[in-house]
Amino acid sequence: MLWLKALHIVFVITWFAGLFYLPRLFVYHAALNQAGGDVAGSGRFKIMERRLFAMMTVGGVLAVLFGLATLGKVPGFMQTGWMHAKLTLVAGLIGYHVWCHRLLLAFRQDRNRHSERWYRGFNEVPTFFLFGIVILVVVKPF
Repeated sequence: MLWLKALHIVFVITWFAGLFYLPRLFVYHAALNQAGGDVAGSGRFKIMERRLFAMMTVGGVLAVLFGLATLGKVPGFMQTGWMHAKLTLVAGLIGYHVWCHRLLLAFRQDRNRHSERWYRGFNEVPTFFLFGIVILVVVKPF
């Protein structure tokens, strides 16, 4: 059980590292494009974004799998309100991950329609998920 929890936490950290950094790359990529962009610089961002997305996807999938394995070992967690709230936030986080992929595809196809400023706000979204999830797991308010 402790191994499952430990691996779940490791891959949650991996996933969040990507969720924090990929939108930051989008900020810089959008700024480059708004400044008139250079093709070589944009190409480097596209490679970095693609590789980071692959790594964060592996982290996200493994975080979910180890989380589900933990739930399988302690099914009583599903009787608690805090777990339902946490799983709702995780579903939102998966949606954010998918949204990141759509944005990555837009950059890859040179169809980005958002400003550097928009990406700065978008970059902050995972922070709210992180706060909510950690508070629910540690405090268990329900």
